[in-house]
Amino acid sequence: MKIQKIELRVVEIPYVHPFETSFGREEKNQELVVRLCSDDIRGFGECVALDKPYYSYETVQTEWHILQDFIIPEVKKKEFESPEDIQKIFRRIRGHFMAKAGIEEAFWDLFAKQKNMSLSKFLGGTKSTIDSGVSIGIDPMDVLLQNVNKRWEEGYKRIKIKIKPGWDVQVIKRIRKEFGDIPLMVDANAAYTLQDRQVMKELDQYGLMMIEQPLRYDDLHEHAVLQEELETPVCLDESIKSIKDAELALQLGSCRIINIKHGRVGGLLKAREIHELCLQNNVPVWAGGMLEFGIGRATNVALASLEGFCLPHDISATSRYYNEDITEPFVLNEDGTITVPQNPGIGVQVNEDTLEKYTIKKRWY
Repeated sequence: MKIQKIELRVVEIPYVHPFETSFGREEKNQELVVRLCSDDIRGFGECVALDKPYYSYETVQTEWHILQDFIIPEVKKKEFESPEDIQKIFRRIRGHFMAKAGIEEAFWDLFAKQKNMSLSKFLGGTKSTIDSGVSIGIDPMDVLLQNVNKRWEEGYKRIKIKIKPGWDVQVIKRIRKEFGDIPLMVDANAAYTLQDRQVMKELDQYGLMMIEQPLRYDDLHEHAVLQEELETPVCLDESIKSIKDAELALQLGSCRIINIKHGRVGGLLKAREIHELCLQNNVPVWAGGMLEFGIGRATNVALASLEGFCLPHDISATSRYYNEDITEPFVLNEDGTITVPQNPGIGVQVNEDTLEKYTIKKRWY
């Protein structure tokens, strides 16, 4: 396969409701969309870095730079027989996993369409639906409780609460009082240190499914110390950027659960390798999200259809975050699942008019 044309677009869409984490409060999402053209086939990918370097050092701007100046010139020179071939171009580029993942995602879509297969089946997925969880940001207590009630009544199979120092134990205590033993977890986005271990031990009393990334974003050792002191499983997110990180985390006992985001680890191929490692070691995994638009959401659903993804995912209905999206919306089924698309490639159509409406920058190569 030869790539004749490549398009980059920066797309910005407002959230239905502002979303606050320990990083801050955001009212809109901005991401970079990649389009690959090979003859009459189009492959789409979504780079999931944010416009600010809080979750990761990568941003929309750095993704554009790495793709435009280093990756795209190499892609235009070569022919490809499989999505795995793109990884050869990445070898000299250190880091920048989200930029790599975005264009690799477009290759997977392109090749799956060429083979007339769904991305799920092309990856080796086995599920027709995936269990859906929901992430709830930081809001005043009355608003938070209303949101929990609304999402639980909608049928989501797990509720995740964002926490930060000063907004943690009392919040979970109140939710347990109001909603009993619903499946509940917390996500700290690396906001705590070992000096806050008492907070973690207090959270340990509330029967949480997991505490996600409580400590530093690049740490494995201190998470192992903390996990040893807790009954609640620690789940690692930001700390796992490669299969080597995952192997070391399991060896150290840094966590008992891993959140796999293909954007964070450098693409679907790398994500599948971590999934297989965890499957072999009986370590539960689930697919995290970066509040993606429809292209990224479809890719997340396909990844989550693999055998080892056994916990509810951060893959919600489109309406949880957006009134309008660049693809047809994903909906929550009555049983709290989302259907895995079976059409070729990512399985959903990109709405060109909506894509154009929310594009703030674009360029063809």
